[in-house]
Amino acid sequence: MKDISTYRNIGIFAHVDAGKTTTTERILKLTGKIHRTGEVHDGEATTDFMEQEQERGITIQSAATSCEWNKHRLNIIDTPGHVDFTIEVYRSLKVLDGGVGVFCGSGGVEPQSETNWRYANDSEVARIIFVNKLDRIGADFYRVVEQIKTVLGATPLVMVLPIGIEDDFTGIVDLLTRKAWIWESSENPEAYEITDVPDDMKDKVEEWREKLVETAVEQDDDLLEQYLEGNEPSIEDLMRCIRKGTINLEFFPTYCGSAFKNKGIQNILNAVVDYLPNPTEVKPQPEIDLEGNETGGVAIVDPGKPLRALAFKIMDDRYGALTFTRIYSGELKKGDNVLNTFTGKTERIGRIVEMHADSRQELESAQAGDIVALLGMKNTRTGHTLADANNPATLEPMVFPDPVISVAISPKDKAGMEKMGVALNKMVQEDPSFQVATDEDSGETLIKGMGELHLDIKVDILRRTHSVDVEMGKPQVAYRETITQLIQDSYTHKKQSGGSGQYGKIDYQIEPAETNTGYEFESKVTGGNVPREYWGAIEKAFQASMVEGTLAGYPLLDVKFTLLDGAFHAVDSSALAFEIATKAAYRQSIPKAGPQLLEPIMKVDVFTPEDHVGDVIGDLNRRRGMIKSQDAGVTGVRVKADAPLADMFGYIGHLRTMTSGRGQFSMEFSHYAPCPQNVAEEVIREAQERKAKK
Repeated sequence: MKDISTYRNIGIFAHVDAGKTTTTERILKLTGKIHRTGEVHDGEATTDFMEQEQERGITIQSAATSCEWNKHRLNIIDTPGHVDFTIEVYRSLKVLDGGVGVFCGSGGVEPQSETNWRYANDSEVARIIFVNKLDRIGADFYRVVEQIKTVLGATPLVMVLPIGIEDDFTGIVDLLTRKAWIWESSENPEAYEITDVPDDMKDKVEEWREKLVETAVEQDDDLLEQYLEGNEPSIEDLMRCIRKGTINLEFFPTYCGSAFKNKGIQNILNAVVDYLPNPTEVKPQPEIDLEGNETGGVAIVDPGKPLRALAFKIMDDRYGALTFTRIYSGELKKGDNVLNTFTGKTERIGRIVEMHADSRQELESAQAGDIVALLGMKNTRTGHTLADANNPATLEPMVFPDPVISVAISPKDKAGMEKMGVALNKMVQEDPSFQVATDEDSGETLIKGMGELHLDIKVDILRRTHSVDVEMGKPQVAYRETITQLIQDSYTHKKQSGGSGQYGKIDYQIEPAETNTGYEFESKVTGGNVPREYWGAIEKAFQASMVEGTLAGYPLLDVKFTLLDGAFHAVDSSALAFEIATKAAYRQSIPKAGPQLLEPIMKVDVFTPEDHVGDVIGDLNRRRGMIKSQDAGVTGVRVKADAPLADMFGYIGHLRTMTSGRGQFSMEFSHYAPCPQNVAEEVIREAQERKAKK
């Protein structure tokens, strides 16, 4: 049986282009997993194996791999940095125990870094920090450390200091040992010497080491008391305190280097082993019932306990569907029958494989702490729990955001329709943030996602991977509707003409609910005028009606329905009768309740050279954007704004033109807000025209 204490399940995450895939490549080379590093800019990175990744130089999927360092097993997931693929980061963080946050030495804390950090905080994942690209023009380690404090609200625990910067960056000083690591070559990561601290850095090293020691000893009262009495803690005691504080999320050990130049990678690997938790040291996964309520039980990381495993990603490749799975407790063997607690059905484990990007190694079994891929799982989807059939329990499922953009697609010939349907079905299974629907008005196939790049990549995959040539329509915004007024009303459904009839009367109140609550239901019926057995049918019918608003047919948000009173008939009333009454009540009352159209507002983060900042702000204002902040950096200005998605289509091309190709931006969904009158009228008119063509 494997020693779980030597496991480290980690993710590497960052803003797009901060160097996380290059960092992963250097880790794999140093640990002997690969013998030649592939470069992202050449399209040869090991973990970027999709054609789209190799061409665009960005990571789209979360690639899984593993390696060994200092007799420890590292399961590594390299995640995307682009905001449209944030879902991959979220999925990965749900099943990891630790992470490495990579920050660009010149770019600092960039937009996607903030989003990833927030997700990691939500998942309570311990992290170390790597400030990369210190060989670049404009790099400043100390400025990035300060940004991590101010922008992320985090406590970086500086463990090393850079020797030189930009072209003069040659190595680092390890503050714990007071030793300098100098690399003789940028080609060979193992060509370095450990030597004394340069004379001109000695004072700075002592200053930063004192900060490190003061922060670390706060994790141990006895050690703190000894330190205050003038006793210097040993390196072993300091490492123990740093490990404790890191696992408790008190601070984040912070390193620096240049992955591209092969400098500083050993220090990251040592930190992963020394300070990040093994699977037994993290908060256990709570077990829940099928209604989503915690049972009080937890999945204990122990191969001898009943099986608890979470499927966190489905990937289709030439051998069939791979179900990436994190095993929290128990053991999985090839040929085992396991219970899918979501479907209630048992499934047989066909094969178990350990992944290395797109290659694999067959395994006979896997145990608690392992991240593996399973073959032969026909009905298992992302977020499903696999459990011991004789002792079942469900783990907390994953919750994914709703898409904010949709595009109509159609195959160029009729023969491609069936092929497109099969391909889209596979793609939906792989990516829960990607959805497919049929437009009821036009009959067109709609694909929905988190942004323009997200959908562009999906169409590219359709064309290349699945050989389906499709045409794309214009992007469509996912509007929503709500109400602004309280209405009290009554409706009676009566169909009695001899024999068994239908009867249901409801008195009700409809009113705006708190923002982001979606939907609330309450019953104030007393005395049995509407028997409790029908309340569920009434709630279900109203919720089902909210799928289509009365203004432009978009789903309704943030509405509270209160059942006040009503009446029933001992013979003719039924759940169906009250369902029909409720749906009719919806159509009767929502138009009277001040319906309002809502549009998705995006959090926009633009980086522009200083001489173009006026143009960028003016352009955002024309797009109905609201400027939130401007922050000047060494290489440009970062502008944060809220802007409606409807006015942001094609923005990247416009920004590049405006800034001579030097501007960058990212965008993620923030909230829904009321549409201006002129915009609402146009959207409603278009919806009515579509309906008239039906």
